[in-house]
Amino acid sequence: MCTISFKISDAELEVMRILWRDKRAVSFSDIRMELSDKMGWEKSTIATLLRRLQKKGAISIQEKEIHYYVPNITKEDYVGHKKKSLIDKLYEGSTKNFVAALCQSGELTEADIDELKQYFRMGDENK
Repeated sequence: MCTISFKISDAELEVMRILWRDKRAVSFSDIRMELSDKMGWEKSTIATLLRRLQKKGAISIQEKEIHYYVPNITKEDYVGHKKKSLIDKLYEGSTKNFVAALCQSGELTEADIDELKQYFRMGDENK
């Protein structure tokens, strides 16, 4: 997993989701079309978000006949970073305490808990 030293805002995350999903270089016009429809954002807003992400090092530009954008970080690395940051911040680094809080809060259904039990059993078998 790579180390991520920057924050991605909620708006920037919308751009990253497009790049991660498409798994190819994506043109500005494709990004603009999707975010204009989905979010109602103007061309200038989308251009600003792309500039910010490039400045942070989260994306790169491939210059062909037009600009194409590609992620420099994977979705998995970003999610792992955010998960670790959340657990460190709210649960003093304890994943066990995080999972216990989910169970105690009633946010997990019995089916969710059964599925997690099965997941943990499978993990024990692979050791």
